[in-house]
Amino acid sequence: MTATKNYGYLRRVLSTGATVFGLSALFLLFAPALFNELLGFTSNSELEWAMRMIAITLVALCGNMLSVALNGKDEAVLFSARVMALSAAALGALTLLTPVTNLTWFDFVYAGVGFSFSLAYIIGLVRTPGAKDTRRNKK
Repeated sequence: MTATKNYGYLRRVLSTGATVFGLSALFLLFAPALFNELLGFTSNSELEWAMRMIAITLVALCGNMLSVALNGKDEAVLFSARVMALSAAALGALTLLTPVTNLTWFDFVYAGVGFSFSLAYIIGLVRTPGAKDTRRNKK
């Protein structure tokens, strides 16, 4: 069984998202205190440990996104794009809800990245012919 290579735009968004998550993972893994400070948090060893744990899960997500983008069947690309559209929007919203007195410039940039990816996925899903019909066409 071979995977078809349709949905090039969504595959590119997934690949780009995987790259951004990969870079974020490296940042969280090697400079969690700086990341915390940019978000407006007072960093401590427990929070830095938690950020490193998140970094490892981002590495896994990055690998899965890239795998789907490069080798996934069309249905997997569509499913991943739907999940990522919701997840990226939630990431943006949660970033704006960061429990600090004042949001920092980094909070707004980080939220903007999340919302931008969500929009990119939504655009790809809306403009993709047949994206809504994949279940009906299965045999």
